[in-house]
Amino acid sequence: MVQAYILIQTEVGKAASVAAEIAGLPGITTAEDVTGPYDVIVRAEADSVDDLGQLVVARVQGVEGITRTLTCPVVHLS
Repeated sequence: MVQAYILIQTEVGKAASVAAEIAGLPGITTAEDVTGPYDVIVRAEADSVDDLGQLVVARVQGVEGITRTLTCPVVHLS
């Protein structure tokens, strides 16, 4: 299982609607609108890195109002 945080910038005034739409996508565990340099932060999980890439490119980036994404895979440094 691969997990990642996806940091999202949106068009002005679109953060809440983007977070709500993304929250309903398969593979998304949380989606919250936030303040700061990013407007929405999403936690996602997939079976592989390739599946994660498909989720981000085919589903998340297709949501209306998104201008930029940054995907940060979770690593366990122990």
